[in-house]
Amino acid sequence: MKGSIKAYVDLTRLHFFFVWPILFCSGLFLAFQYNNSFSWLLILKVVLIGFLGFEAGLVLNDILDKDIDKKDVEFDKLTKYWRIFGTKPIPQGLVSQQKASMLFALLAAVTAFLIFTLPFPQSIYVFSIMVTCYCLEAFYQIKKRKQNFPVAQLIGRIDFTLFPLAGYLCLGGPSINILFFAFFFYPLALAHLGVNDISDVANDQVKEMNTIPILYGLKGTAYWILLFSIIHFAAAIIFLNVLGTLAIAGFAIGILLISAGNFVILRGKNAISGMRALPFFHLAMLIYAITIILEYVV
Repeated sequence: MKGSIKAYVDLTRLHFFFVWPILFCSGLFLAFQYNNSFSWLLILKVVLIGFLGFEAGLVLNDILDKDIDKKDVEFDKLTKYWRIFGTKPIPQGLVSQQKASMLFALLAAVTAFLIFTLPFPQSIYVFSIMVTCYCLEAFYQIKKRKQNFPVAQLIGRIDFTLFPLAGYLCLGGPSINILFFAFFFYPLALAHLGVNDISDVANDQVKEMNTIPILYGLKGTAYWILLFSIIHFAAAIIFLNVLGTLAIAGFAIGILLISAGNFVILRGKNAISGMRALPFFHLAMLIYAITIILEYVV
């Protein structure tokens, strides 16, 4: 029983449980700034939609990669960062594919139910994004196995960009704010992907996955991360125009953290530097999200 619980904790990356609702709610609280419709009930719904919907996506990721993850040669680095007990439950036989599929279906169904308690047309917006994100996740996992150009990365990681935007659309409608938010978050998602890939390069080599380090080498990946970080910094300045003065301080901290992460990667240009830099990027994302929420609260 204890081993089964640990397996499901790793399958769902449960130790990051607080991150997904905060990131999702950052979009909602941005919408609160432009819509006088604050509601604790809506916040509760959005927290559950963000948490359960993202968890479903994580389980889907493992289902899609169930066979190829058997080739992993390193379980002591990135695996333990993302999975607190250091296991990959499906390929290791700790959770069956059938049970994982049932869990995905349950999480997605409950998320869809909660989405359709939102008013129209917000429910349609958010449900459409949920389906799109799961399709993009499948595209990303499959396409990166055979490509000569990073199509999987450039298209597939739109799913992460759409996640906080869906939080905005739980209350608001399509607007210029959505475009600013997307322009702000998309290059950050691509930079973060590069950090994640450089950290896991040994496994990707064995799996013959055409990730950024495989396509462009470790040095090329370091410059990929730097390029999209710089684009993100420029987008952050533009995005600040739809936020308030409090956001300036929070965004400054986020930019400093991402800059520090880039410095670590450019110095090392290896998997170790990627692992050291990854927390900088994750902490920056969390600070960005909290800052957007506090901008409305304060």
